Amino acid sequence: MVLHMPPRGRERDRASGVPRRPAQPLPPAPTPRERPLGTIGLLWALRTNPLLTWTRAHYREPILSGRSVLGDLVIVSEPSAIRHVLVDNAANYRKDDLQLRLLGPGLGGGLLTAEGDVWRAQRRALAPLFTPRLTERFRPAMQASAEWLAERLRRQRDGRRIDMAGEFSRATLDVLERTIFPQGLGGEPTKFIEAVTRYFDTAGRIEPFDILGLPDWAPRFGRNRAAPALAFFGEAVEAMIETARRNAASGATANAPDLMSLLLAAADPETGRGLGDAEVRANILTFIGAGHETTANALTWATYLLATHPEWRERAEAEVDAAGALDPEHLPIVRAIVDEALRLYPPAASLSREAIGPDRVADLRIRPGARVVISPWLLHRHERLWRDPGAFDPGRFLPGRREEIDRFAYLPFGAGPRICIGAGFALQEAVVILAAMLREFRFDPAPGHVVEPIQRVTLRPKNGMPMILRKRQASGGAGFFS
Repeated sequence: MVLHMPPRGRERDRASGVPRRPAQPLPPAPTPRERPLGTIGLLWALRTNPLLTWTRAHYREPILSGRSVLGDLVIVSEPSAIRHVLVDNAANYRKDDLQLRLLGPGLGGGLLTAEGDVWRAQRRALAPLFTPRLTERFRPAMQASAEWLAERLRRQRDGRRIDMAGEFSRATLDVLERTIFPQGLGGEPTKFIEAVTRYFDTAGRIEPFDILGLPDWAPRFGRNRAAPALAFFGEAVEAMIETARRNAASGATANAPDLMSLLLAAADPETGRGLGDAEVRANILTFIGAGHETTANALTWATYLLATHPEWRERAEAEVDAAGALDPEHLPIVRAIVDEALRLYPPAASLSREAIGPDRVADLRIRPGARVVISPWLLHRHERLWRDPGAFDPGRFLPGRREEIDRFAYLPFGAGPRICIGAGFALQEAVVILAAMLREFRFDPAPGHVVEPIQRVTLRPKNGMPMILRKRQASGGAGFFS
């Protein structure tokens, strides 16, 4: 790999500072490699856990370029260069074929995979579904889901070992059912969770045949194992659409439309064209995948990080205990904890773009067809951008320090035209549910369980997150939701 060093700004000089020794053990992460992997090792690591491919240089240098089995490759971790790729010259960069081969079979032609005019029309049509005003309107439903999870946990005995990754998956699925799909999910929630887990664990594996660009008819064993989950989703989504359209025809949702009803009625404000049936199905699957899996993972990581950093857990508990209504605006510490969990364990650990035409990023010439990789996993742990980058410190995101963070050094939901459309929805949901858990419970790491982040489509804990449940005696109980 070739090193490219654009000038460093004053703010980044201050941000890098002199690393301080963290008071707490560092959150789990793979040890960076000293040297790049060879072809066989790279193919194996990409299939098992792409986090294992990064070297120490990737965490230290702003831009690295070279050629590998992936073709011309540019790894960008410099904020101004990221802005250039994702915002200033975004029209020159499209999602690369590898991403589309991984996501296309499951998510079809929805917002995550559509390109060009098709994507722009969908984005314009769907943007009104996720305005701040509409997101705020769904807060009571999120509170109800938080109370539903709290009630589940109240029934468990103190000291019981519980997989909180699974519990948060149930809760975020409950949020979807109350806000987007109140007519029902077209299947049992447990089966939905199993199908989502199976899909992300299998279809999210990067197969060597995908990297080598073999035709779609060549077998992908992980994709074949995902086929039952995709079939389940297809049947469930058809049932959901049929029910929603029947309710809309009867006027049942006229006074209080849910996001599903709004999706079916969505139209591009420039052309007046609504979404086609295939686009509706693809975006429902996108909402299920992105709106369920990513938020559940964020909550899982936040809960684990608090369990291993009791001083922050106590601060968050004190804030929640003093709160009145469950309003994220009045919970800055809880919000900072969610933001820091998203920094250390970003939902999408890697974003990649393919250059359509020639370009120049910093002092580097970009050839057409080159793959530009912007990895939030690397960016959020980069030694030039963060003090103690591997340490858990929510204080970075509290007022007074948050303003020092470069906008393009922190990308949990991406940036530019393709920033996650549901970012505000997901953040509100995560803060509400985490605050509810802090109000009533404490969770400790399960003895003997090794926590390991693994990258599939999302960044998730390998083998779940078993934790020991403790009930807080000073809990405010259900009155917290009144």
